[in-house]
Amino acid sequence: MAIKTDTEVLIGGKVYTLCGYESEDYLQKIASYLNSKLSEYSHVEAFRRANLDRQNVLMQINLADDYFKAKNQLISMEEDLSAKEKELYDLKHELVNAQMKMENMDRNLKAAKQDLAERDRKIIQLEAEIRNMSKKNI
Repeated sequence: MAIKTDTEVLIGGKVYTLCGYESEDYLQKIASYLNSKLSEYSHVEAFRRANLDRQNVLMQINLADDYFKAKNQLISMEEDLSAKEKELYDLKHELVNAQMKMENMDRNLKAAKQDLAERDRKIIQLEAEIRNMSKKNI
């Protein structure tokens, strides 16, 4: 079982103790992400003028928005990956079929060459017989 981690982090100028089974680095990344969001929104006049409860709700809405956008991006990437895996499977299947056709064509070519060589030998043999017969008839 993982070891529980207690880590002090600074969020919005206040020190908090985060507890979890994730690494200290991970918990610090969470704090850093929250601080970057706070910094980003602190530049927005309407956010700064809102009371603390409203700021918290706006922050939660924006974090939820980030979450759902990331989740949708993940779903899209998984769908792309699935499509690419299917395309790869189809290409491999086509490759195997092409290799089988090529092997079959190679066998046919080899058989045709052997047949041609046999016919060439037969022609040479028949020509020799014709010459022998014509010599005997002369």
